[in-house]
Amino acid sequence: FSSHKDFKMKLIALLTIQALAASAFTGVPSSVSRSALKHHNSAESGLFASTGETDGSISRREALQVASAAAVLATSTVVNADDEGAGGKLVEFTVNNLDGEEGKTGTFVVKTRPDWAPIGEERFVALAESSFFDGCRAFRVLPGFIVQFGINGDPAVQSKWRSSSLKDDPVKVSNSRGTVVFATAGPGTRTTQLFVNLGNNSFLDKQSFSPLGEVVEGMDVVERFYSGYGEGAPSGRGPNQGLIQKQGNSYLEASYPKLSYFSKVVLK
Repeated sequence: FSSHKDFKMKLIALLTIQALAASAFTGVPSSVSRSALKHHNSAESGLFASTGETDGSISRREALQVASAAAVLATSTVVNADDEGAGGKLVEFTVNNLDGEEGKTGTFVVKTRPDWAPIGEERFVALAESSFFDGCRAFRVLPGFIVQFGINGDPAVQSKWRSSSLKDDPVKVSNSRGTVVFATAGPGTRTTQLFVNLGNNSFLDKQSFSPLGEVVEGMDVVERFYSGYGEGAPSGRGPNQGLIQKQGNSYLEASYPKLSYFSKVVLK
């Protein structure tokens, strides 16, 4: 470059281009995505707070700030299933009732990342090792947003975990598509409920939702979880979480038989 100024200008331009290219992974807001967020915020049943965003445009200054952040996030959110340095584990979920039809099955694999969220990752692995997820239904499926699960089908088992809440992990990576995250009702309230992001939900980053891993195989299977019941009660006609806690799978099997569920979850 002919001068330091030219170098700086070209570097800024390059980062801006990278930010736009990486927007699908880092969750850079657009008018379309913000409209979707508004739709999802109206259906959050108290689990997720409002984003407070109303305008779909960003200024030049914001674009440059995003460019700098994207250069970091684009590398930090990439998961390599063979990355020994991360110290994570591979957890395989076998799913029944795909598309709401008994007999349709598939698998997906989650790579845990203790370097992202060590407290949450440890709990997730403990739940998998104890067969907690076996038989669990994906009771809240909102296409383009999330798949939520993690209430055990046996109320006696669930009650043992409800009082064992976790301290929060700092948010180190964005809630990009495919990341696995603990649901929370506020600071220090994570227990067993989790969700998989079906879209790039970066607005959740500033609300303390810290990804603990990512789907590295079978995201197409996750996209086929039955979503026909819609949002849960009382906002929609889907399952009532309080009744799941009290009655377990007997309630879900009788009232919501098409829900996709895990027949087996194992560490690979």
